[in-house]
Amino acid sequence: QQRDKLRQYQKRISLNLERERALARELLKDGKKEKAMLLLKKKRYQEQLLDKTENQISNLERMVQDIEFTQIEMKVIEGLKIGNECLNKMHQVMSIEEVERIMGETQDAVEYQRQIDEILAGSLTEEDEDAILEELNAITQEQMELPEVPSEPLPEKIPEASPVKNRPKPELVAAS
Repeated sequence: QQRDKLRQYQKRISLNLERERALARELLKDGKKEKAMLLLKKKRYQEQLLDKTENQISNLERMVQDIEFTQIEMKVIEGLKIGNECLNKMHQVMSIEEVERIMGETQDAVEYQRQIDEILAGSLTEEDEDAILEELNAITQEQMELPEVPSEPLPEKIPEASPVKNRPKPELVAAS
């Protein structure tokens, strides 16, 4: 509100300045130099008031911005306060000891399930296990047998392949 009042005051002074300047010109034309001088002094004083008013408006605007920012900061602080209260309530519900107990119980349950799986999967006897290992070794040995090496000496020169007559053209083969 103060800012708006100061703006209205500035407009009034600006209008007065224009009128007084025009009046000073008239007085100079009429030869009334001293009155024109007095009017220009008054005009100068009003210009200084106008500058002071502008500074006051600037200060008021800065203060309004500071107040708005402080209100935002207060909302942030209130949000942090509520967040901290929620965290504290959650920590009261769930203590470190409680979390460690739950983790231990979970680990015990996983271990128990693993034992059950081993019992169900381990229905083979030790003899069955030995038979499976023997069969695995036999399969591995079969794959490892190498072919026999020929006993005849290799020919020194490779015979050239004879050209094939009436060989079909590749594009005809592909078309059929």
